[in-house]
Parts: sequence; C-alpha cells; structure tokens
Amino acid sequence: MTAPVPDVIKLGLIGDNISRSKSPKLHRTAGQLVGRNVTYDRLIPKDLALTFDQTFEKARLAGFRGINVTYPYKELVTAKVTVDDPLVAAIGAVNTVVFTPQGPRGYNTDYSGFMAAYRSVMGEKSPGTVCLIGTGGVGKAVAFGLLGLKAATIRCVDLDAAKAADLAQSLRDAGTATQIETATDAIAAAQGADGIINCTPLGMVGIGGTPLPQSAMTGAQWAFDAVYTPVHTQFLQDATAAGLTVISGYELFFGQGIDAWRIFTGIDLDTTALRAAIQEDQP
Repeated sequence: MTAPVPDVIKLGLIGDNISRSKSPKLHRTAGQLVGRNVTYDRLIPKDLALTFDQTFEKARLAGFRGINVTYPYKELVTAKVTVDDPLVAAIGAVNTVVFTPQGPRGYNTDYSGFMAAYRSVMGEKSPGTVCLIGTGGVGKAVAFGLLGLKAATIRCVDLDAAKAADLAQSLRDAGTATQIETATDAIAAAQGADGIINCTPLGMVGIGGTPLPQSAMTGAQWAFDAVYTPVHTQFLQDATAAGLTVISGYELFFGQGIDAWRIFTGIDLDTTALRAAIQEDQP
C-alpha cells in the first residue's frame, strides 16, 4: 500500500544531459491544474558530485514522492526497486520510481507512452517491419510497445551485438508472433523497413548527430525519434525530407509524463488542458 499523497509533492528526474528537460514544467504545471504544490528537481549525478546510487538515496532520504529516471540509468535502477508488473520486469528498464513505506517501486511508462504516440499519428495501422536502432533502456521499452502494436518484424539494431541479442531474446520470451531479428549495421537493417526508430542518444542537445543517413531512409513509411530535446532532430528532419511520416519524441515525452503523473499521485488530470498549458513546448 502506498503512502497518502502529501500536501507538497516532491518529484525529480535523475539523468545525464537533462538541463533542458521539459519534465519539470510538465509535472509542475499538472500540479497547478489540480491545485497541488508540486516541486520537480533535476538531479544530475555528475553535477552533484555523486554516483547514481548516491543520487537515488539522496532523493529517497529527502522525502521525494517519486522520481523519473532517464539516460543512462534506466537499466541500472532496476536493481534498486521492486517491479510488480511482469511486463516491466521483462522490459528490464524502469523510468518511474515511487518511494513507498515498503520500499521503492519501479514502473515503465515509456512503452505505453510510445504506443500512444504511434497511434496519435498512425492510428490503427500496423507498424509493419521496424528497424529499431538502439537497444538500451528506452529501446527496450519501445520494442515492447511495438509488440503491443503488433509489428510484423522488429529488427533490433545495436553496435553491441550482445545487447541486441539480449533484447531479442526478451521479446521472443514474451511469446509474440512478431518476427525478431538482430543487426549491428543500421543502414543494412533499414533496407525494406516500413518504420525506422532512433532510440540512441544521438541527436540530443549536447550530443548531436543521427544514427542513420537520409539516403538509408528511402522506401520507409514512418519514423520515430525517442529524443525530444530538440524536438526537430536531424534524424526527423532527414526522415521528413525522405518523405516519411514522422512521430516526434515530444509525443512519447507527453504520454510517458501523463502516465508517470498518475503513478506518482493517483490524481485525475485534464490532459487536454495540460497540453494547452505547455503548448509552447510542442512542435
């Protein structure tokens, strides 16, 4: 049983390269809309001169209701939380943690946020064959989202072949009819794909770049980038120029944020009003 929601709801985000994250604004604005005092702090281990474990413990001892966890800690944090949902356990990555009297509980709202983002643009159309580049924390969540969307084939692409193989096995263990493949060469894996997804940090503010040249996108139908700062990444600009329908990482950000809010607080929220209230952050 979780503790009652306090008068001041203390939330935070642990991650690297999060100085421009929009999560603080989303959750603080949600609090304003429901008449609750919400604080939301950026917790960057390097800036705090702490390890991830120390930063996590700092948040717990400081009375935080919960934290979001982002790159590169979504897999690491799983060892510090209890995960009740078998699907989240299978994903092997956590992006939302609630501190309860019984200990920290882990959740993943990336996979549900991705599914909502895909459907908001593509409707009920099947993803088809998907080239998924990057098999880390968010890549795992998006892959399981693709299972939920009944993709025909998922090509798990990573420079680290062992990581790609581990994700592929987790997907197969889920008992899916989706064909699962692995690759280390993104350009080769993109050939004949209907959808192309970036789940690497390439394109983020402070990192830049893109995991795939525009020439390799020809023939695909849609593209999604998990990066949302900036919204208009080089990857999505190239996809647009190649004639693909693009799904912004902002939609994943918004969807996972709404789901995290519900986990943190259990308070109903007018999501249309929230989107309007932070509309200057939308693409």
